[in-house]
Amino acid sequence: MDFADRIVWITGASSGIGEALAKAFAAQGAHIILSGRRVEALEAVAAGIETDTFLLPFETTDYDVLPTKVAEAQQWKGRVDILINNAGISQRSLALDTDPNVHHQIVNVDLLAPIWLTQLLLPHMINAGGGHVVGISSVAGRIGVPLRTAYCAAKHGLIGYMDALRAETEKRHNIHVTNILPGSIRTNVSRNALTKDGSKRDKSDAVIDNGMEPAECARQILEAVANKVPELIIAEGPELMLAQLRQSDPEKLFEMTAGLGAQIAEKYEAGDDD
Repeated sequence: MDFADRIVWITGASSGIGEALAKAFAAQGAHIILSGRRVEALEAVAAGIETDTFLLPFETTDYDVLPTKVAEAQQWKGRVDILINNAGISQRSLALDTDPNVHHQIVNVDLLAPIWLTQLLLPHMINAGGGHVVGISSVAGRIGVPLRTAYCAAKHGLIGYMDALRAETEKRHNIHVTNILPGSIRTNVSRNALTKDGSKRDKSDAVIDNGMEPAECARQILEAVANKVPELIIAEGPELMLAQLRQSDPEKLFEMTAGLGAQIAEKYEAGDDD
């Protein structure tokens, strides 16, 4: 994997997969644009990177400032070679109970924001003769996962947008597109997930706590980008099996998730959300 002197822009770079990607790309010689909302956290990530970094904090859904942020990213080194749309937020609530604003917020953050950032950067990549756009979706972007109706909607939508973008730009403009579908990665995704009223959950899931290390996830993502892989599922065990069933035996998948969903819904409707 040779990313020496490549310019990589990572959103959601202050922790988790984004932080691990920043360190992994930098270790390969790339120069990193770090974006997120928390300046101090971005500074901490930059402190552990030896290659050039550019801190570009912003809220991904602040659409009025995005053109300015794209211009600043372009001006730093004259181009952006790889865009990693990683910023996102998850959910832990039944559809029956979830306030519509929660669906709006999650779709806004996880789908519309990366679409618009990509749209703004796309002309610059075309003018530069090519580039690479990476969308960090989820296994939940392929299968319907209980307690994540809004999250699944957004992550399914991101895959659809990226697939269509690839069809339009790969051959015509030398812009490669990679969808990444992680399963359980050891991050704060569950703690930061929204509940039915939009409040932060503030507790993790055992499956997340026992999940893959972010550094290993990042290693696999770099390999996929280096090899221009259109889509990569990064999951193990039951999660990988379920994602594969979506293609090979969807009826079996639907039966399994319906059974799981019924159990979870019964617990949540009884007030047990552990």
